Formats: sequence, C-alpha cells, structure tokens
Amino acid sequence: MVQQVTRGIKISVETTFEGTFYKNYKIQYAFGYLVTIENQSKDSVQLNARHWKIYDALNNIEIVSGEGVIGKKPVLKPGESHTYTSGCLLTSPFGAMRGYYSMVNFTTTKKFKVAIPTFKLSAPFAIN
Repeated sequence: MVQQVTRGIKISVETTFEGTFYKNYKIQYAFGYLVTIENQSKDSVQLNARHWKIYDALNNIEIVSGEGVIGKKPVLKPGESHTYTSGCLLTSPFGAMRGYYSMVNFTTTKKFKVAIPTFKLSAPFAIN
C-alpha cells in the first residue's frame, strides 16, 4: 500500500493483479486498485475531477481525465473517507500510475489539487 497526504487529504492505494486476456490479438494485463480518500483536515471538501498518468514497461503513457470517481463527486466532512475500486489494462506485466484529484474546500471555496502517489502495477508471475 502507498499513502500520501496533501493539504490534510490522505490518499491510500492498494493494487491487485486481475489476470490476462487477449484483445484484438494482443495480450492485456488487467490490474485493479482500491483507493481510500480520507479527510484529515478541519474543512469539508469535495472531489470534482481526477487526472491519471498510466505507464507500462514498454514506455507507453495513457492519460485519463474526467469528472469525479466512478460517477461520483464525494463530499467529505472532517474525519470522513470515501473508498472506491477501479482498474486499468496494460500491454506489459509491469507499470505504474500516478495523478491527482481536483478538489474544492467548502470553507474557503478555493480549488486545490491532491496528489495521488505513484503506485506500481506488477503481475506476480513476472517478478524475479
């Protein structure tokens, strides 16, 4: 598990390898990740958007941006957390992801970014 705190918002990420399959005659490696967003600040905040960079071992980079997470824009009061699962496909058995969430502080009405720490994706059978 990797963790990082930005402006009182703690991000924790755990990853899993889900398996392999063929898509368009190419092997794909499926990974899942569980993200917990915990508000350790004194203010209520809302997650409005996400921005990811997904890297694989073949130097391919995919950028994913969009509103909310899994169709939601959670509001977190002090001490509250939001957990969700998602996944990605890679064309190699190794990779990594990192990014940030765009959030708004309800007390100050200011927007801010919360860093999502870099986390590794690796298929267990490919590890030496």
